[in-house]
Amino acid sequence: MSASPLGKDQMAALIARDIPPGSYVNLGIGQPTTVAEHLPPGCGVVLHTENGMLNMGPAAVGEDIDPDLTNAGKAPVTELPGSAYFHHADSFAMMRGGHLDVCVLGAFQVSATGDLANWHTGAPEAIPAVGGAMDLAIGAKQVFVMMTLFAKDGSPKLVPACTYPLTGVGCVSRIYTDYAVFDIEARGVVVREAFGITLDELAARLDVPVRGR
Repeated sequence: MSASPLGKDQMAALIARDIPPGSYVNLGIGQPTTVAEHLPPGCGVVLHTENGMLNMGPAAVGEDIDPDLTNAGKAPVTELPGSAYFHHADSFAMMRGGHLDVCVLGAFQVSATGDLANWHTGAPEAIPAVGGAMDLAIGAKQVFVMMTLFAKDGSPKLVPACTYPLTGVGCVSRIYTDYAVFDIEARGVVVREAFGITLDELAARLDVPVRGR
């Protein structure tokens, strides 16, 4: 167990570590895009963007920035040897057709049974932003979520049932947070690793039963 909760880069490094070599992977808008910076060279992971690119590289900086070369979040990126470009419709066909091994998405809430809510909080002033999340959630073979475990008001984001509008039902397989990594299994929510917190402390702060391996 780490002595303290993880930062965003540490969470991204954990996810990069757990992606099997040779996987086809989509990184969702926001925090998940940082996973690209932690994939080791030569690992064979092929990054897909929903705006139409395969074999995306890390973020572009300085002279490497090409305004025509961005990820789905409009952030400038690099291309790796063998990169390919295609129509938006073809990109979504890849997502919906089960061709992605892993997608990494952010979330407002995840339920104990793997339901995902990540496009709208339901608040009247909030701007809905579903994008391709629904297609990724039901199309990818594995869905990893990257999020903080607790909201700004201290409420858990891992919940018995989502109260926000759903993106997908029973689609999340693993949750990476600053305090712990959770697997969603048939037997319940299982803690793979914890950071700066014990299993008993986690259980006391969550409304979801959790168990260790």
